[in-house]
Amino acid sequence: MSWIILFFAGLFEVGWAVGLKYTDGFTRPLPTVLTVSAMVISLGLLGLAMKQLPLGTAYAIWTGVGAVGTVIAGIILFGESMSAMRLISVGLIVCGLLGLKLSH
Repeated sequence: MSWIILFFAGLFEVGWAVGLKYTDGFTRPLPTVLTVSAMVISLGLLGLAMKQLPLGTAYAIWTGVGAVGTVIAGIILFGESMSAMRLISVGLIVCGLLGLKLSH
């Protein structure tokens, strides 16, 4: 169950990272409230997952899921680059995440 909680914590990290783009420097009230809510939920879920998972593994997977998800969201929502080097780099992050999961 902790792994599922950790995955959702990472998804909410993607939500707040994307949300930051829409807050316009925290000057837009609704995007700001949604972004801060996603931050709180993400950290809360990370804390719950850490009750059973090692700190280093949980934190690395949380940030990795967030990083990969944010890159994908940037490509889809903001037309960011899909260069081969960028996609290979994201693939390496995914390999690292799988390695952490398998080594636990």
